[in-house]
Amino acid sequence: MSTISDEILDTVATGSYYAPHDVLGPHQLADGSWVIRARRPLARTVTAVLADGAEIALSHVRSGVWEGTAAQQPRAYDIVTTYDGGPAFRVDDPYRHLPTVGGIDLHLIAEGRHEQLWRVLGAHVHHYDGVTGVSFAVWAPNARAVRVVGDFNSWDGQGHSMRSLGSSGVWELFVPGVGVDTTYKYEILTRWGEWILKADPLAQWAEVPPSTGSVVTESHYTWGDDEWLARRASQDVLSQPMSTYEVHLGSWRPGLGYRDAADQLIDYLTEVGYTHVEFLPLAEHPFGGSWGYQVSGYYAPTSRFGTPDDLRYLIDRLHQAGFGVIMDWVPGHFPKDAFALARFDGEALYEHPDPRRGEHKDWGTLIFDYGRNEVRNFLVANALYWLEEFHVDGLRVDAVASMLYLDYSRNDGEWEPNIYGGRENLEAIRFLQEVNATAYKRYPGIAMIAEESTSYSGVTAPTNWGGLGFGLKWNMGWMNDSLEYIKRDPMYRSYHEGELSFSFVYAFSENFILPISHDEVVHGKGTLFTRMPGDHWQKLANTRAFLGYMWGHPGKQLLFMGQDFGQLSEWSESRGLDWWILDQPPHRQLLEFVGAMNRVYRDNPPLWERDSDGTAFARLGGPTWNPNVIAMARYDHEGSCVVVLCNFSGIPVHDYAIDLPSGGEWAELLNSDAESYGGSGVGNFGAVYADEGGRATMVLPPLGVLWLGKRA
Repeated sequence: MSTISDEILDTVATGSYYAPHDVLGPHQLADGSWVIRARRPLARTVTAVLADGAEIALSHVRSGVWEGTAAQQPRAYDIVTTYDGGPAFRVDDPYRHLPTVGGIDLHLIAEGRHEQLWRVLGAHVHHYDGVTGVSFAVWAPNARAVRVVGDFNSWDGQGHSMRSLGSSGVWELFVPGVGVDTTYKYEILTRWGEWILKADPLAQWAEVPPSTGSVVTESHYTWGDDEWLARRASQDVLSQPMSTYEVHLGSWRPGLGYRDAADQLIDYLTEVGYTHVEFLPLAEHPFGGSWGYQVSGYYAPTSRFGTPDDLRYLIDRLHQAGFGVIMDWVPGHFPKDAFALARFDGEALYEHPDPRRGEHKDWGTLIFDYGRNEVRNFLVANALYWLEEFHVDGLRVDAVASMLYLDYSRNDGEWEPNIYGGRENLEAIRFLQEVNATAYKRYPGIAMIAEESTSYSGVTAPTNWGGLGFGLKWNMGWMNDSLEYIKRDPMYRSYHEGELSFSFVYAFSENFILPISHDEVVHGKGTLFTRMPGDHWQKLANTRAFLGYMWGHPGKQLLFMGQDFGQLSEWSESRGLDWWILDQPPHRQLLEFVGAMNRVYRDNPPLWERDSDGTAFARLGGPTWNPNVIAMARYDHEGSCVVVLCNFSGIPVHDYAIDLPSGGEWAELLNSDAESYGGSGVGNFGAVYADEGGRATMVLPPLGVLWLGKRA
């Protein structure tokens, strides 16, 4: 008779015991013999069949738990079960297997230093001595018990309870016979005695929403971008051209999957001359009609567009075609959906337990507990996961300001100061420093990009200088000021020149990206085109002039889809872009202008090689002063120069005199008013001539931008 107490046997029978492997499976007895126990409720007979074919009959003990003895240690064996009126079922015993998570892994998890966490937690296909199955592992330190449920056990987890691996808070179980495409979740018994059902936080694939199950996956993709990765590792993003096309994949061309999009997206990027594509979040999220910033599956590419290997294919194809890939990443908050991270094991776990630090009231979301080792590890490893497993070339980190400040969007009394009495979230700052330093250490040549909307100092300063360690920062001040300026009637712009020139004061305080992003085409803002004043022709001319100014300004560039051809309608995921408008010649010409501008930009290092170097920039103006004209000179390391002249008035400026950096002939590299782009054709016959002192006289086209180039 078993020496296990009735209480424990009853708990094991219901899958509610924290250490089921201590009861089930093979165990050595005091006399040196071995006992095999298995849980088989309502069985008629239960037999253990050893690897050599020997059979051991098991007897019922209590509550569906059976046991039988063997003289020697039974290593590999199957359990054969019969039921009244049915056939025999033969399966390998999950409870005979050793843990699939090692001691070093558990130590690193507890320390918050496991940089490949996704290889340990989650669901993974394993092969042991001819046995194939899936190891499940999940962090749930407040749970009393955890069970795996899925289509392999008819969503009844009583026979697949997981073992606690001690103080680490990790629960683990290897289930033989389970494989790829298995759908599963975790049943968690909370401290309060309630069973809750949760998706796997480390799942690498999920069901197509609105279904919420996690799915076992295994990559078989063979990458072909070795040349790209080697070149990337040898270069610094800051000294390379970066003209980024921002894409919401679901509405770019609705109906395309990852693989379907590859050829069409490559063709478009090639036509328009971009260097990078940036995808709005592709991690799994509940609501497809959103941008995707409320992430429920941080390690799972959204299944709306295909499998994880399909996404690998898309990125690989983009790399082989010469395009960098940036992906949006959202460590600042997560949704409250009951199936996901919120109160994961019945209590605040991933979120900070204090609602003053753990909840975004504006967004109705929760905030990660950045000071907890395991949570910080979850996020750092997640960033590394996308860089490692999907070869992305950088992460744009969403809403950094919301992470930096404890009083972000809070009234007095709704936030708690840090230990020094300040408003900075010290734990979040340390997390950002760690993720950036680790990412750059492991993947040289990538770009970590901050969407940070305040004047926080040192966002792109190295972490060893006390900075956050990002490589680039979105220049939100430039965006707000320049859009405010460009919407004005040209008649009144002369009174607001400072809205354009103020950015030169701080243009080199950080490594900036100039963004006209998805945020500017929603919530009644219209589009870039519809913000422009005047009639249709003037709107197009203003758009060309604005983009010519933007591409000539110090900093990298980012433009949301549709703005490059004059999208008329505000963004809607259900409708997609107004591609039909390209049948109208003026909008086709706008797109052709952007393509020409991108190509001239890439071909001229002064426009990108020293973006963050103030000594490579000069504001031009004399001797003629015109408040509607912005003029600047850009230099590369070889001394070559490009001059950018922007006339934002509605009329040409004739006999405009300006002191260029040197005398001689300056080629007209780009004229946004060229007839081929839909302009009025005002220009300087392709070149401008300056005297020995650099003085030149020229005509500036209306609502137009000129780029002039001269080699050293």
